[in-house]
Amino acid sequence: MAVTAPQDDQAAGAHIDGDVKFSSDRVSETSLKNVPTTTSNRQPPPLVKDLSSDERQRLELALVRKIDLRLLPMITLMYIMNYLDRNNIAAARLAGLEEELKLTSTQYLTALSILFVGYILMQVPSNLFLNKIGKPALYLPTVMIAWGVISGATASVQSYGGLVGVRFCLGFVEAAYFPGCLFFLSAWYTRKELGFRTAILYSGSLLSGAFSGLISAGITNGLDGSRNLRAWRWLFIIEGVITVVIAVAAYFVLPDFPRTTTWLTENERQLAVWRLDEDIGEDDWINSQKQSFFYGMKLAFLDVKMYILMVLVFCFAATGTVTNLFPTVVKTLGYSNIVSLLLTVPPYILAIITTFLNAWHADRTGERYFHITLPLYFAVFAFILAAATTATAPRYVAMMFMVPGIYTGYVVAFAWISNTLPRPPAKRAAALAAINAVSNSAAIYASYMYPESAGPRFIVAMSVNCTTAFIAICSATVLRIVLMRLNKQLDEGKSVKGAIAAGEAVPGDATENGFRFVL
Repeated sequence: MAVTAPQDDQAAGAHIDGDVKFSSDRVSETSLKNVPTTTSNRQPPPLVKDLSSDERQRLELALVRKIDLRLLPMITLMYIMNYLDRNNIAAARLAGLEEELKLTSTQYLTALSILFVGYILMQVPSNLFLNKIGKPALYLPTVMIAWGVISGATASVQSYGGLVGVRFCLGFVEAAYFPGCLFFLSAWYTRKELGFRTAILYSGSLLSGAFSGLISAGITNGLDGSRNLRAWRWLFIIEGVITVVIAVAAYFVLPDFPRTTTWLTENERQLAVWRLDEDIGEDDWINSQKQSFFYGMKLAFLDVKMYILMVLVFCFAATGTVTNLFPTVVKTLGYSNIVSLLLTVPPYILAIITTFLNAWHADRTGERYFHITLPLYFAVFAFILAAATTATAPRYVAMMFMVPGIYTGYVVAFAWISNTLPRPPAKRAAALAAINAVSNSAAIYASYMYPESAGPRFIVAMSVNCTTAFIAICSATVLRIVLMRLNKQLDEGKSVKGAIAAGEAVPGDATENGFRFVL
């Protein structure tokens, strides 16, 4: 099976008609023109080739630690603010927003849901644009400043219409961050490293859920009425200012892609690029000229695996919409607003612990399916329990299991996307954004399942959540079967689109063991 050079830039890295095609014209960024680039013979660059096995292992371990320290703390902190600014309206409800703006329950739920309309519309264009420019260190902090300003401006609204308008704009700008970060991580880490790093990123949303209750309780208790402003206005002002400050700091911390970053040494840069190449059997992001908006989108939308993943992640997101109104659900236990906000914290703390342990074990074992599906059974149990009783203790036990049951497997599902659709990067960027966009559409309708009149059992909402959790389990099962069959074809030496068959790619794991989809 021949390895040939493509006739145009769009074909670079693509898998077409069973042949793996690589561009022989690999051009690095001008500022990094001395970085060796791989060619059609797929040999390691000199500085990597000359390393012994022990030296390679030692240097790679040090490199990954350096990347972790530079990348993970900042993007996680940024995601905490992303999620906090998006969902603080739930805490604002208990801090006087609904009362001061004279909102009906339906109007409040519409203001909550409208954010996700803008959020859905922007995700795919944003990720394709990020892939095209190759400058996440510039792009992500810039959009963060924009959403911080918009979030802070929520404190100035005086009517239902103003609240809806601000929320729509907030969703439109915030849409760039999470799918952009998933793509960002997949450009730095190998498949076996990605699950745990995705969990670290997503822990930002869980930490924000915990912090939101604590921050809201403090502001409601201490600032309500200060300078003639209700507590909910202070909530948006304070969190908006913090967001902008963190975004400015991010300009000085975040790297770009491995091939274009400037804070690695020559050895480290070559190793960072090659280990990703070696992991998949095909080069990743090379330069902006090699990236095509529509070609990557076409590849993604022609791959049936993306649609199975879309159903899986949509059902996870639909099940997880309970967290969008978690303070409202907890309030039905009958405690005061302050106590209710504090009671939202423990479920998120438990979820952080289970998410890290599950993702760490998923990467260590190289397994995805059971790490995704087993937590969902606990979620189903929690929803049934919550709908079946009005007793306080069992219902809070159910709430303790809801958040971990959903998010423990959710982060592994996101890693499974990049594992299943690894190359070319334009395809991966489009798939990540499209899947995340569709999954978030659940939040548009789901909010209406939690009117205060439906409490304390929220039977309709809990029943729907059970159903979507079950569908998620089924879709994960279908994907596992599909990937097992594709791996069997690879074992037999057959060509599979989206995979690198043994002997056709690079020295190392991709050729010696052959590329295999992660199950």
